Amino acid sequence: MERTLVLVKPDGVQRGLVGQVISRLERRGLKLCAMKLMQVDDSLARKHYAEHSSRPFFANLVMFLSSSPVVAMVWEADAAIEVVRNTMGPTNPAESPMGTIRGDMALDIGRNLVHGSDSVESAAREVALFFSPNEILDYDRTTDIWTKEA
Repeated sequence: MERTLVLVKPDGVQRGLVGQVISRLERRGLKLCAMKLMQVDDSLARKHYAEHSSRPFFANLVMFLSSSPVVAMVWEADAAIEVVRNTMGPTNPAESPMGTIRGDMALDIGRNLVHGSDSVESAAREVALFFSPNEILDYDRTTDIWTKEA
């Protein structure tokens, strides 16, 4: 079973799209393991985007992520990272097909509503940045027999 971090970024929170993002991930069959509304400070934003620290847009990423509350979540499924990324659509909403979160609800690459981990390694690092182990629940969900074969 794989876990991944999903953030509804400040633009998604401000636009009131948190419920729609959660709904789309739930409808795919992913299991929600942790969730919190939080204000990201400068330090956490810098750690989250550390791989972009040498890029010219790094300061804008940090400023944007810390500009307003985010909803941080951990989702679980077989191939959770790939499923979440396909559900979100490509980073650039102009390239995101209709039916994806970004394709249906976003216009601008800098305001693309959501973040999802891009690899198993990134997911482990990012989940640990936003959640302590005791905040992530491991539970049985009775609907799982209807979303995947045993």
